[in-house]
Amino acid sequence: MAHERPAPGPAVPARHLRPAADGTPWRPTGSGVFPHAALVDGTWWVLRLDDFPEHPLHTLFADGRRVADLDDDLPLRGGREAEGGTAPALTAAERTAVLGLMAELGPYGAEYGTPCAGDWCTCELLTDAYVLGEAG
Repeated sequence: MAHERPAPGPAVPARHLRPAADGTPWRPTGSGVFPHAALVDGTWWVLRLDDFPEHPLHTLFADGRRVADLDDDLPLRGGREAEGGTAPALTAAERTAVLGLMAELGPYGAEYGTPCAGDWCTCELLTDAYVLGEAG
């Protein structure tokens, strides 16, 4: 899947981004690479867990397009930090759709067309086969 190359930008505090302002919860995906997703107004917002500290902690995507690098942990409404439980995991069909949008975006930098291949981090292991296998 070809992804448009976005302009790089600095990491921002996650508290400044409110993709689920309408109360839509972040839901577990079953993937350690893309651990949470939220469907907001027909758009899948997806978090990629990056190889911190070599890269920002998370990268936020909307329908497979990079929105921002995030430099702090996230209070995931409905997710792992929710009060009184967690939101339900994505269904198999939702997970397939989300991971399809994120194809070829596992390694940090893939959204720029230059996936990280540094020997100091684990990015080279984050192939689509790995993402699908561990989410299965």
